[in-house]
Amino acid sequence: MFCLLLADFFISMAFTKEQKQHKIQDLKANIAKQKSLVFADFSKVGSKDLFALRRKLKEAGGNLKIGKKTLIRIAFGQSNVSFWNKIKKNIPGQLALVFGFDDEIAPARIANQFTKTNENFKILGGIFEGRFIEKERVLELANIPPRNELLGRLVGSLSSPMASFVRVLDKIREEKSKVAV
Repeated sequence: MFCLLLADFFISMAFTKEQKQHKIQDLKANIAKQKSLVFADFSKVGSKDLFALRRKLKEAGGNLKIGKKTLIRIAFGQSNVSFWNKIKKNIPGQLALVFGFDDEIAPARIANQFTKTNENFKILGGIFEGRFIEKERVLELANIPPRNELLGRLVGSLSSPMASFVRVLDKIREEKSKVAV
């Protein structure tokens, strides 16, 4: 009796053909609209932590999808993205895909922050500007400051010479007014 119940459990756990097709279509839709993508091994990471990661990604305009590598390979193949030979040796049975839809750098930054609190979450590589990039490159991208901070630095760099020039002109005006009096 126990064997029958166990067999029913495993049969119900397998995806039907329709479910697999739906997952592939969902992955293809995400692949089509992504600006960047990070591949990660999430084995032994608790579901509570993964939900927290999903929440952070959603706030940053991203998404986390988990899938079997066969379905992911098919989805990427149907989307004309060929990277599989470069990453297949490092992929476990299931894979976490961290998509970035609004910001290209956010998935790498958020995934890297998540690895610092969850040592079982491992970045394997990614896709940036339509090309596969290695783990080291993903980590380099993760260390780039956010867009708003970079824009603030640019504005500061542009305004600093102008402010200095205005101060010089003000000093000259003050000196002329002292001489005139």
